[in-house]
Amino acid sequence: MISNPVIRGFNPDPSIVRAGDDYYIVNSTFEWWPGARLYHSVNLADWEDMGGILDSSSLIDLTGNAPSCGVWACDLTYDGSRFYLVYTDVKTKKYFYNTHNYLIYADDILGPWSEPVYLNSKGFDPSLFHDEDGRKYLVGMLNGFGGITVQELDPVTLRPSGDAVTVFKGSGIGCTEGPHIYRFGEYYYLITAEGGTGYAHCVSVARSRDLYGPYEVHPDNPVLTSFPDSPLQKCGHGDIVFDKTGRSFIVFLCSRPVSGKSSVLGRETAIEELVWKDGWPYLKRGGRTAGTELQYDCSQKKTEGFYDDFSGNGIRKVYSSPRRSYSEFAEVVNDKSGGHALRIVGRESLNSYFRVSLLSFRLREIDCRARTKLLFSSSSPEQAAGLVIVYDALNFYMFVQTSEDGAPCLKLIKSDSGVVETLETAVVSPGDDGTQLSIVLSGGKDIYFEYGSGAGLMRLKTVGDAEILSDEHCRGFTGTQIGMYVHDLTGSGHSADFSFFTVEDKT
Repeated sequence: MISNPVIRGFNPDPSIVRAGDDYYIVNSTFEWWPGARLYHSVNLADWEDMGGILDSSSLIDLTGNAPSCGVWACDLTYDGSRFYLVYTDVKTKKYFYNTHNYLIYADDILGPWSEPVYLNSKGFDPSLFHDEDGRKYLVGMLNGFGGITVQELDPVTLRPSGDAVTVFKGSGIGCTEGPHIYRFGEYYYLITAEGGTGYAHCVSVARSRDLYGPYEVHPDNPVLTSFPDSPLQKCGHGDIVFDKTGRSFIVFLCSRPVSGKSSVLGRETAIEELVWKDGWPYLKRGGRTAGTELQYDCSQKKTEGFYDDFSGNGIRKVYSSPRRSYSEFAEVVNDKSGGHALRIVGRESLNSYFRVSLLSFRLREIDCRARTKLLFSSSSPEQAAGLVIVYDALNFYMFVQTSEDGAPCLKLIKSDSGVVETLETAVVSPGDDGTQLSIVLSGGKDIYFEYGSGAGLMRLKTVGDAEILSDEHCRGFTGTQIGMYVHDLTGSGHSADFSFFTVEDKT
């Protein structure tokens, strides 16, 4: 039995590939570093977070990218000897879409990866198709949802060769994007996302005996979508994989909105099995909607909470940071008790698009508690350290220790669509071993903020509204994260030490 979503929290636009006994998925990361988050599985049920593929400035530079721009809809493929990743770096998405598409390759999924091959700046969500004769093709889309294109790649340089041919204008649903082409038997199959990446999202299928078309649409299109009573919403942007026995599966994005309207966790990754009838794929469960359980011959491990005391080998790969590598501002150090701590050097504030010192963790459930303990002292109100719960640079709650009139205090600061205000200030007397902070997300609706320097924690009066961290409110593509944060607006690089970080999921 497999429970959906299989990869929970902010992990949209999955692309899947099998190499022998191993399955790999990459997800969009947008402005969050490292780009193209990679997961590994041997059974399609349990997925290990391997970090990101785009983990150097030579592969991606997200500095200055606006919220929900950056790395869109990567495509991961394997031709039997090499892995290929095609990705888009979106610089703007307001009226004018500046979208730059690249290809990299590696003999090993863990790298090293080649330097990027620039493909074009036409549209987003490109993918790679490997035909049976060894030729490779770039499958793209035109900005403005102008259609799906196919263009052969030069076998040596891997750059586009010849003209791009528009092969499919869409099924009629609209917003045709996210194309993948496969060859099964006598047909080329084209899968696209349609309906927009909201509540009308779906997976459409078309096929042709010729790569360049014409493509006929599935007789019962769309193959996968969501209805108002569906347990998983926004289902779409699919990619197909076959296991070693020939069974076929589709991975796709979905969401679990609170009260049917507020996707606080963002878009997640789910999976369903397919069956083939008259040369067309259908959901094995029947109908067009995904379920929260999939019958499969494996025992899925229960997701456990996350705990980090920084005693491992460096910073764990599950973390992210906005736009730039966390190696620039974070390191594991020895603390005075003989253990370890995470030291974060403060830089710009959380609403900056440039150099922000935040180490973040994707939330997986709408009921959870994040806790940490930090050692921090400062006499400047322009220096702060603590926990943040954040969707992007415009939408967040900042729960930080700072100073006011020369005395230490805690501040709860809210940013809603870029409008920043202080909600509450509390006097704090940091203990010798630091201040404990906790952020509690309850039912995906309410956010509580707790603090203390002893055994017990006190709770602020203010209750945060989690809806301001949702896809719908932010009009974005990411998801809520909680993380350890420091800023120093004086430019002196003041730091804070965090002795642990934990997230307790309540499923």
